[in-house]
Amino acid sequence: MSDLAPLARRFLDICQARGILSATAESCTGGLIIALLTDIPGSSSMVDRGFVTYSNEAKMEMLGVTAQTLQAHGAVSRETALEMAAGALAHSRAGISLAVTGIAGPDGGSAEKPVGLVWFGVGVKGREPFAERRIFENNGRDFIRRETVRTALELGIAALETR
Repeated sequence: MSDLAPLARRFLDICQARGILSATAESCTGGLIIALLTDIPGSSSMVDRGFVTYSNEAKMEMLGVTAQTLQAHGAVSRETALEMAAGALAHSRAGISLAVTGIAGPDGGSAEKPVGLVWFGVGVKGREPFAERRIFENNGRDFIRRETVRTALELGIAALETR
């Protein structure tokens, strides 16, 4: 993911300029976003923590995603992404959170929720979290996860630049 390092650096530079810490709440990426951020020397002054919440239980226990949300909408949903982003802010010292939940494949997809579907949640202290949906081409698990990392960082940068 070294080609994503400049994007991660830009995200951290904006966090530093704003004087805020960042947190991640990751499901389908399994910690790839936080790993990329913490690969950058000096990131400890812009990164608070990363939550890897692969299971529904982890989403509930670590982030406060409600059982009702998971039952009504599923783990891969707008509602879950929003609760993940809000939960990462509430359970950290971060000023911005990046949350991802999706279906990276090769299986697990359905007609309603195909492989490649990812919901992104972004939380910024003092604002309502927002969610975005993407369906990435099913070019394999690694491709979907890589594009998820890229998109999460791009959404985080956009959210901070509008502040």
